[in-house]
Amino acid sequence: MTESASHLKTTAAAYDDIAVRYAGLARDDLDRPSVDRAVLAAFTELARISGPGPVAELGCGPGPVTALLHKWGLDVFGIDLSPVMIDLARKAHPELRFEVGSMDALDLADGSLSGVVSWYSVIHAPAETVASYLAEFRRVLAPGGHLVLAFFEAEGGPLTAFDHKVTTAYRWPVDELAALAGEAGFTEVGRMLREPFEGERFRRGHLLMRAAA
Repeated sequence: MTESASHLKTTAAAYDDIAVRYAGLARDDLDRPSVDRAVLAAFTELARISGPGPVAELGCGPGPVTALLHKWGLDVFGIDLSPVMIDLARKAHPELRFEVGSMDALDLADGSLSGVVSWYSVIHAPAETVASYLAEFRRVLAPGGHLVLAFFEAEGGPLTAFDHKVTTAYRWPVDELAALAGEAGFTEVGRMLREPFEGERFRRGHLLMRAAA
């Protein structure tokens, strides 16, 4: 088994184990006005003008972000590595489409999407694999399509691993992640950093990117 395949297997198993408890956590940052919700609202506006294709949330978990984007009028579906998470998403949101899949090998045609949401979904990927994820995001996006990346930000420090409650995760310097996305064929539209809410440990980063023509 390759290192990448081993990482994916470990991550899927970790989220399968915690899925029910994870799905029950409050999502106040999405249920009420917040800077996170504002980032998703900005992405929604951009996705609407990107083209007629659907939007995919990659690493959707139990589906709260997918459901919110659907509520706001996007044609959106979710993909996640964890079968248990997908089962919970389908039960919570039976009107929406959810599929099991890996972000590094999507069963989607080239240029078929107008938007991609990666909401804390690359946080567990080892640094050397993130470029392949971004390249896959670019492949499935139509030229001019938009990507939103949410992640834990390194707060002026280097790329750093930390003890995420599910499995090892990484804090990225925002400039470094933006540069990596640029190498994959994205142009930065905007960025937002926010300080931790009460009970959170780290600053959060958000990048809005556009797929090059």
